[in-house]
Amino acid sequence: MRITVFRRLMAEEFGAGRADVLAKDHVFSGLGGRTVEEALTAGMPAKEIWREVCVAFEVPPERR
Repeated sequence: MRITVFRRLMAEEFGAGRADVLAKDHVFSGLGGRTVEEALTAGMPAKEIWREVCVAFEVPPERR
């Protein structure tokens, strides 16, 4: 998954403003105690990060 696709999915699911806040401020245990931005910077695959976001926020399977 490209980062641009990941960011589009985040914006569609949470709204652009909230997606930005979640990416910068929310720490995910499933990402090793990192935020989305930290995980992306560390080189984690965007698809793996999206899966963790979906689990953490209970995104329905049809929107994953």
